[in-house]
Amino acid sequence: MEFRVILRGALSGLIAGVLGFAFARIFAEPIVQQAIDYESGRDAILDKLNKAAGLPGVADGPEIFSRSIQSTVGIATGIIAFSVGMGLLLSVAYLVLHGRFGIRPRTVALLLAGFGFFGMYLLPSLKYPANPPAIGHDFTIATRGALYLTMVGGSLIMLAAAAYLGYRLRGRFGVFGASLLAAAAFVAGYSILAGVLPSLGNLAANVAHQHDFGYARAATETPQPITDQSGAIVYPGFSADLLWRFRLYSIINQMIIWTASGLIFSVLLERVLGTHRAPAKAQAAQPGPARQPIGA
Repeated sequence: MEFRVILRGALSGLIAGVLGFAFARIFAEPIVQQAIDYESGRDAILDKLNKAAGLPGVADGPEIFSRSIQSTVGIATGIIAFSVGMGLLLSVAYLVLHGRFGIRPRTVALLLAGFGFFGMYLLPSLKYPANPPAIGHDFTIATRGALYLTMVGGSLIMLAAAAYLGYRLRGRFGVFGASLLAAAAFVAGYSILAGVLPSLGNLAANVAHQHDFGYARAATETPQPITDQSGAIVYPGFSADLLWRFRLYSIINQMIIWTASGLIFSVLLERVLGTHRAPAKAQAAQPGPARQPIGA
């Protein structure tokens, strides 16, 4: 029976991934292309300035996949594979929590999907938001990846701790009071973590490159305007409007994936388990009929 639950989690992720790909292909992909065009023009200007200053130019790396492949098969593979993985994770998390809180399977599935969206994407993105091509330096990729994973892990741990704290305090303070206390504890912990971790512009590698062409010191790695020796702007900075729209579409895309995964999985789950409330752990310890196994 556990295999049937996991299979339905994968199926819900697959369907959600197709929806996410359709949205990204229509709305986000044109912005990605504009960002690539900006990056190409910026690299050409930097190459000219470096040569004029007597510095060697930077050769372009080999193109492993064409742009047409990247914008179709590539993006589809990435989004769908991610969604299937999250669907599997959703089903495994459900199996771990099944029967512990005395609420119906559909509610548990939807809560887990919301937990995944907030903990694995939205909260980490408040500190380190998604960026299109042209934003981010090659020499900080490993550091940026480690910092983002730290935010993901910290967000998930603190969300789980807040949920547990609220569950434990509800008997003393009621559901509303316990929820407020748990939320306050989470905000405090998240704020500390976000404040301790560095902004990308302050990474040691970025500080070391602050005097290079095109690497003006800033709080982020968003490209600043390029100036020549006289201080005149020869190439603009990255468009704030383009950056805002890309990040907005990234959030919407993740909302589609997690919402669709949660809704589809919850419906498929109740077809397997039924709509009855799973007995809570505390209730199962009381005298009475023995708790039935999953899927009975």
